[in-house]
Amino acid sequence: METKPVKRVVLAYSGGLDTSIIVPWLRENYGCEVITFTADIGQEEELDGLEAKALASGACKAYIEDLRQEFLTDYVFPTMLAGAAYEHEYLLGTSFARPLIARRMVEIAELEGADAVAHGCTGKGNDQVRFELTVQALNPTLRTIAPWREWHIRSREDALAYAAAHNVPVKQTTRSIYSRDRNLWHISHEGGPLEDPWHEPEEEMFVLTVAPEKAPDEPEYVEIDFKAGLPHRLNGVACGPVELLTELNRLGGKHGIGRVDIVENRLVGIKSRGVYETPGGTILYTAHRALETLTLDRDTAHYKELVAARYAELVYFGQWYTPLKQALDAFVAATQTRVTGTVRCKLYKGQCQVVGRKSPNSLYREDYATFGTDDVYDQKDAAGFIRLFGLPMKVRALLDIQGTGQSSYRAPNYSEFKRD
Repeated sequence: METKPVKRVVLAYSGGLDTSIIVPWLRENYGCEVITFTADIGQEEELDGLEAKALASGACKAYIEDLRQEFLTDYVFPTMLAGAAYEHEYLLGTSFARPLIARRMVEIAELEGADAVAHGCTGKGNDQVRFELTVQALNPTLRTIAPWREWHIRSREDALAYAAAHNVPVKQTTRSIYSRDRNLWHISHEGGPLEDPWHEPEEEMFVLTVAPEKAPDEPEYVEIDFKAGLPHRLNGVACGPVELLTELNRLGGKHGIGRVDIVENRLVGIKSRGVYETPGGTILYTAHRALETLTLDRDTAHYKELVAARYAELVYFGQWYTPLKQALDAFVAATQTRVTGTVRCKLYKGQCQVVGRKSPNSLYREDYATFGTDDVYDQKDAAGFIRLFGLPMKVRALLDIQGTGQSSYRAPNYSEFKRD
């Protein structure tokens, strides 16, 4: 533990039991003033009375800010434009929320003359890294305090006892069996029965989506207009980011869309099982990807897939404010200049299926693609192309035949695998 005294701390504050007891713990153990910061990013948690609760817990000041639009435009949408999904499935709902919260904490710390920030993340998770890397990138002179890596509180009962001893107002008396994180983009579920990867999630656990088998028996169609990659109209009606995603969440949730159940590799080196609901985000990713199939050339589209995988790692690992991330953003932005058009999706029983796409910048040419009679593609040209394209393979095969009389290529022999 650092010995330099701390005078004022900005705490990331949710109003839950853990962050509520951190307020008096910081005052007791560091003798400092505590300023709380709560970001409204669409978590649908009760914000009314949170300022009074923070002050009653011992904070000298409490910030509560609506950052929903900034969350979407500056963090969610850039990740979507990159096509980034960690380990192919996780749409990064928690990951890109943390650098936004931490960045605003740094700004408040500078405004208030604080010399430290604090968070309630545990020492086993990814969020501690995301918070602290952001602080290091934006203001490395600030000290970061992580009580879960210092204090002796180890259970819900310990926390409740500490709250009672310090007159901290808390409503919680029992622990939810799941650990959840919610914002405008998604909700995650971890812990409890989910710690057994063989255990099927219970239907009562889900919050944003109905079970696909209980979704409406009739499909519903939705049209999304994009301009330079960004969604701006829903079913022909212009929408702001928050309004658009809120409606897509409603539609996707109604039809059971956006559930994923994955075992992921955490940054800290352990595997964890998480169940995510991302109804509106799943629709947006699906529609945006479909529009890119019309508007991106083959080489750019294929290379962008490589960028997407690395971009997802950077976001998941908390490396939002890095030179590489900035460089990849520039690449992604360049790819999106022609991604303008409309996509029609069919929502039905847990599936989001693209059934139509159009763009003024479409590279799709019906006169070239047709299987009917055409005058623009001479099929005889294909023979010469194939000879040139396959020339390296032909040269190697000729060399093998001259030396051994047969090609060196051998298909894997799966017949060697025996049944139990």
